[in-house]
Amino acid sequence: MKSSLKRLTALSIILAIALACLAAQPAPPPPRAGQTPPPPGQGPGPGAAPVERYTIEQSVSEKAQRSTIAFSALAFMTGSFGADTFLPPGKAADYFGFQYMRDIDAREAGHNQMFLGNIGNATLAILSPAQEALFLALAKRQEAGYQDLVKLRLTLIKAFRDNLEGQAPAGSKGLSQKAVQAYVADIFAIDGQLALDRAEVYSKVAASLGPDQKTAFSRITFGDSGTWPLVPEQYDKRSMSHGQDILYMTYASEFFSWYAGSEDADVYFCPERHGTYFGGFYMKDYPAMGNSGYFIPTALTGDSGEAFLALLAPEQAAHLTGIMTPLGPILAEILEIRRTISRQFRSGLSGKAIDGDKVMALSRRYGELDGLLSYEMATRFAAVYSTLTAAQKKAMVKLRNQDIFPKGYYLYSDPVDRIPSLDASALFAK
Repeated sequence: MKSSLKRLTALSIILAIALACLAAQPAPPPPRAGQTPPPPGQGPGPGAAPVERYTIEQSVSEKAQRSTIAFSALAFMTGSFGADTFLPPGKAADYFGFQYMRDIDAREAGHNQMFLGNIGNATLAILSPAQEALFLALAKRQEAGYQDLVKLRLTLIKAFRDNLEGQAPAGSKGLSQKAVQAYVADIFAIDGQLALDRAEVYSKVAASLGPDQKTAFSRITFGDSGTWPLVPEQYDKRSMSHGQDILYMTYASEFFSWYAGSEDADVYFCPERHGTYFGGFYMKDYPAMGNSGYFIPTALTGDSGEAFLALLAPEQAAHLTGIMTPLGPILAEILEIRRTISRQFRSGLSGKAIDGDKVMALSRRYGELDGLLSYEMATRFAAVYSTLTAAQKKAMVKLRNQDIFPKGYYLYSDPVDRIPSLDASALFAK
């Protein structure tokens, strides 16, 4: 029974991950809150072209980024430390095309909580026991590092919230941009190592595929979940820890999206991929957690972000949206880095060596850029917050429309019912 409950929790988390990115996209289809998407096998006929609603150009567009950052500001100013810590598991080591496969699915089944499980089990049904063993060994190796990444975020999040709430260390001049960038570089170094290890294992599995396995994979289509065979669960999760179970299925699903996908799919990210320390994921995903019948309206981020900006005085809104000036060059370099790393990983798919040192150096630079963006967000959010009137704060709470907060914090989407002891003083300028 406990195992079944864990599995149900994991499936609810998977649903929240898919919906988080879909809800952030610009120019979305009509909201589908409370509706059930077409099940696999329904919708367009077999072989239908992917529904290409989402592109990387949309994700980095001014419209998408403005509304996403405003949504994060609303979440941060009306949230809590625990809410800020929530992070969908799929946001780590995300170079393998899975998010893109979700977003362009011809059956629009990327919303379905069984999407990851369906393709993961379909993949495992094709792989041999020896190939599956590589995934299990990787899950056992990465479990600790996967948790280290999210634990390292906690001190940074405390620094940002202390800065917002006027709890900076005595004598501090505010957050230190240099210290924040260096700290986030450490986080992304872990992310880079996790991704590198995955790419190397995925490459080994791809190289070992036999003719029959390649033929089987050719019969299921990236971007059309209606072509995926519905097979029973392919492994005994009782032999794994909860963390290993989540990672094992992540690998199985990612292997297919990478093997059957493309470089552009690997580079793709949704607008909220960066600056993930401000509680936007929690504010959006909480109603869907443990509620498999709930679907987050796809216009939620854009509508709430713009409504938040409308509550601000012109000078307050101008200070917040002024982040768009430094944002363009930051995102341009991030895209360049993601493409270079993705190409390195795809060289492994073609049988060539992956330059691990290059991947790790670029990962640290990626972290510096995410740190710079996050510093800009944190300082601008705090500056605007300090000028809010009581009426504005009351209106923001009403706009949030979600008043349940965790007692402790989150390890990705798993709650921990205690507040950790953290010292964030090193992230402030003296």
